[in-house]
Amino acid sequence: MPETLTVYPIQAPVREGPFDLIESILDSLAGAELQLQDGDVLAVSSKYAAIAAGRIYKLDDIEASPRARQLAERYNISAAVAQLVLDEADHVFGGISQGFLLTARSGIISPNAGLDRSNIPSGQVVLLPEAPFKGAEAIFEALRQRLGRHIGVILTDSWLLPGRYGTGGIALGAAGFKPIRDERGKDDLFGNPMAVTQVGVADSLAACAQVVMGERDQATPFALLRGADIELTREPYTAADMSIPWQQCIYVESLTLGLLPDGAPQPRCVKIEGDSEG
Repeated sequence: MPETLTVYPIQAPVREGPFDLIESILDSLAGAELQLQDGDVLAVSSKYAAIAAGRIYKLDDIEASPRARQLAERYNISAAVAQLVLDEADHVFGGISQGFLLTARSGIISPNAGLDRSNIPSGQVVLLPEAPFKGAEAIFEALRQRLGRHIGVILTDSWLLPGRYGTGGIALGAAGFKPIRDERGKDDLFGNPMAVTQVGVADSLAACAQVVMGERDQATPFALLRGADIELTREPYTAADMSIPWQQCIYVESLTLGLLPDGAPQPRCVKIEGDSEG
């Protein structure tokens, strides 16, 4: 029988500029009277990690290109934000007039390449960590060396689910455990072989962590998950290990090349300079 999963919220000081993330984690764990154990999973807010790394920009300092100004006018978005989206996104699909561009960045499809203007002084924006999986690996390795424990680490963010109100947690990066559990070929309750199911372990744990970490003024950038059913490993992972190719994604493929011919809206796709995708 599986263990009971317990999730502990861990508060930390509010930060507005670069700081030592590992020391903050250790201090916050001590303040919460928690000690890491082998098999624990530590969830770290991707925004907190990004602030630690200095991924903060003042919008007034951003010079918008003609392309950014064009997108800003079309989608009712700040030209400075549009420029940062163009700089950060791996691909821009299109947008909506409420001020959002739909993008792909670090294997995640999300609005505005993950740019965040909440819980930061007005006029500033926090970008996603530059390399989320390398960031998670660096945290894992630093804590392993400092504490001698083999834990899992996830960099978490909140994410809009297609067609749903509200945000949920998603893992931008993971280290120390296998983020995907492959169930293909195994039998279900009635002996039917599973054909396509792969369990997003890291994303599921990120969603659990997000419930206690909060979105607004909780000042809880960390969460400790204990009792999770994970498979520990030292193998490094990348976005390709968790992100399905667009051609196999039910959402992307259905709304682009897979559009129905009878009156379906035309797909919008903004091509970024240097992007080889059509």
